[in-house]
Amino acid sequence: MHKEIKKVLIANRSVPATRIMHTCRDREIATVAVYSSPDRLASHVAMADASVHIGGASASESYLNKERLIAAALANGADAIHPGWGFLAENSDFARMVIAAGLVWIGPPPQAIEAMGDKIAAKDIAATADVPMIPGITNVTRVEQIEQWVAEEGIAYPLMIKAAAGGGGKGMVKVSNGENLELALAQAASEAMKAFGDDKMLVEKCIDPAKHIEVQIVADEHGNVLHLFERECTLQRRNQKVIEEAPSPSLSEETRQQICATAVRLMRKIGYVSAGTVEFIYDPVVEKFYFLEVNTRLQVEHGVTELITGLDIVSLMLDIAEGKEIPFRQEGVHRSGWALEARINAEDPLTFNPSFGTISRLEVPHGPGVRIYQGAYEGADIPPYYDSLFMLLMTYGQRREDAIRIMDRALRRNLRIEGVKTLAPLLLSLIGHDTFKQGDFSTRFIERFIEQSVEQPVEMEEPWGEETPRHMDELTATFTETDGEDKLQQIAKYVAKISALGPQDWM
Repeated sequence: MHKEIKKVLIANRSVPATRIMHTCRDREIATVAVYSSPDRLASHVAMADASVHIGGASASESYLNKERLIAAALANGADAIHPGWGFLAENSDFARMVIAAGLVWIGPPPQAIEAMGDKIAAKDIAATADVPMIPGITNVTRVEQIEQWVAEEGIAYPLMIKAAAGGGGKGMVKVSNGENLELALAQAASEAMKAFGDDKMLVEKCIDPAKHIEVQIVADEHGNVLHLFERECTLQRRNQKVIEEAPSPSLSEETRQQICATAVRLMRKIGYVSAGTVEFIYDPVVEKFYFLEVNTRLQVEHGVTELITGLDIVSLMLDIAEGKEIPFRQEGVHRSGWALEARINAEDPLTFNPSFGTISRLEVPHGPGVRIYQGAYEGADIPPYYDSLFMLLMTYGQRREDAIRIMDRALRRNLRIEGVKTLAPLLLSLIGHDTFKQGDFSTRFIERFIEQSVEQPVEMEEPWGEETPRHMDELTATFTETDGEDKLQQIAKYVAKISALGPQDWM
């Protein structure tokens, strides 16, 4: 049964909210923005057809307040709610509440969200679908369980301790030897409890070196489950992605077909509907991939898949939510060219510490092969209460080297941001590094170069070929420190301050 969606409330802010609004505008669907007190002048508020204040600065009072979000949708005549990514996007209780309120949930069924939200349950389901699994144990509460497993199975360190619930790198600790087991387990469990309210843990063999590969899936309620090929999300820092690309430069065509078919088989087993992503760890040494998790939402990096396939994934989500059948079959999905995505976060590129404040100057890249998802404007505030991402910069070319060249042009010559520090200098250094250009990098590439240069602790026991830290200054050598304001602006602010305060004792 089809239900036409005429107005969508977007239960999110900044980049995800504006991204969804673009597709809604294309389809002539009205949008409702929600905002917290600090976001009253934010980009997504200005872009929407209507907007509703839902609470104070704290996310728990605003973007995580299920009741207020649903009430805002009903009060403004919305037919549906799209959660974007982050906040409540993978909250099965919220999905159920939306449906119970008579609204359309633009996402997967609540039971799929719930099943995949627990890593242990997800691994059990993946095993029944004959998906390759990383050696590991679940329901870990004591160090003795880990020690027994290591001894009986002959497992070699390093190990990865993970929270069963949640994601985003929280509650995840790497252990290089048995001496650190007790401390690592306690640390991971504590982080998991704070982040997710659940300290259930699992332990896996750490694949090292490793690649992070994910497969984009779209599925409808008519039984059609399709893949839109894979993305490489290997460049990470503390398990947070920094640069993504599609397709992956690491996979042979045979492995690409295998990993995409495996993802489809798993999502069919789950009974998945809507857009979702199956994530894998790939061991380039033995050329094998292993199941990691399923993300039951729109991914931040979905744009690179859109660029190489020519599809609008958000539009497909809307079609599927309306009960429509996907209008093509697997043989109708083709990939062409290469796409990169760089995350522009308001963070110090050396320390990754947040850099919140007012964007005093913003020049956005344009030109052939450039796509921007923008969540802030010149003069806007980057508040300290939420995620620091405020722009996604994507480039497209027929070959990988073309996409890299265009990204270099966009970052080096066309992007200008002042008032806050961003990751742009690091991103520029990464794409210009020979190891990146050759595609011969791993999930630990950034840590190998950056963390030692700022004297942060990182485990360096095992050798790692080209990623050894002997060139750790290479990535930071081109960084330039700016104060984010030109001299005239500084003088004007100084004069205004003195005028307001009057004569001071030190004058």
